[in-house]
Amino acid sequence: MSTAVDQPRPSSEAAHRTELSIVLPTYKEKDNVAELIRRLDSALAGIEWEAIFVDDNSPDGTAEAAKRIAATDLRVRCLKRVGRRGLAGACIEGMLSSSAPFVAVMDADLQHDERVLTAMLETLRAGKADLVAASRHIEGGSAASLDKSRGTISRFATVLTRNVLSVPLSDPMSGFFMMRRERFDAVAPKLSPVGFKILLDIVATAGPSLRVAEQSYVFGKREQGESKFNVQIGLEFLGLLLAKLTGDLVDPRFIFFALVGATGLAVHLVVLKLALLSAPNFAIAQSIATFVAMTSNFFLNNELTYRDRRLKGLAMFGGFLGFCAIGSVGALTNVGLANWLYSERSVWWVAGAAGAIMGALWNYALSSLFVWRTR
Repeated sequence: MSTAVDQPRPSSEAAHRTELSIVLPTYKEKDNVAELIRRLDSALAGIEWEAIFVDDNSPDGTAEAAKRIAATDLRVRCLKRVGRRGLAGACIEGMLSSSAPFVAVMDADLQHDERVLTAMLETLRAGKADLVAASRHIEGGSAASLDKSRGTISRFATVLTRNVLSVPLSDPMSGFFMMRRERFDAVAPKLSPVGFKILLDIVATAGPSLRVAEQSYVFGKREQGESKFNVQIGLEFLGLLLAKLTGDLVDPRFIFFALVGATGLAVHLVVLKLALLSAPNFAIAQSIATFVAMTSNFFLNNELTYRDRRLKGLAMFGGFLGFCAIGSVGALTNVGLANWLYSERSVWWVAGAAGAIMGALWNYALSSLFVWRTR
């Protein structure tokens, strides 16, 4: 693996003239850090730039690798985030930490072609756009290195974005772009820190007033580390679409909450049916089903809905107790409502579902605030 170029430390005056900040969200990318800085140094000759690594407490020492380079090169900084995770949130924090007039976001896995940064910067300098998105799907670009499944998902996301949101992006799944920092500062308070598709969020939130241009690039092959793409990212993308389609009335977490809620409802009904076989009355069976579903919902929400605020160790135990305490009122309402409905009309699944939905709404609202402490 190549090492970073040994550069003299820029003076404080030069550091204050930084024109371009490149934000690099990282998680387990230690082996790519030095090579990425070497490539940026070569590609951005003659440009006053800085690299801002925003690391989500990688267990492989990514932050430490970046800090070792930063100790001898003032163009490199590292923000290490503890207790929170997520690409969108990392990008937002990194971009807000920049004082340069232009700010770019790119992956640290060496798959984004750093050589196109100069062309993107020239477009912004010339005043032709407020944001330049790097695209694999326009003339001169290529996504040939994507595996078949990711390529299919990317094409589907493009069609969905254009038809649902009318966003002028040929590659909405791209995480490679550059924009004027003052335009980002204006839209930042409205962005969601949850999810992976920060580019789509920015363009959809800013609306038609944001002038968007595109720059072709060839998507490279990953040489080190592992891909972060999975089914959950696809679901987060759908959640973001839903949020923008409803004017941000629905939080992007909603899709995960809905899935966990549906799973919890299924668990509840299965347990309820089984409990009715031996329980002396419906109220006891409903109570058992409620507790099992509540437990299931807590652990699934901790892994999916609130994965950027995931609780671990003693904090998870405390969070579960808090979740149960908050849910106790909802559980009483759940059981009371379901028991009343069952006494009025003895359809077990209608009564059970109605009670479970009432309890789930209560648990989500208060747990978001007091257990996982999201905004």
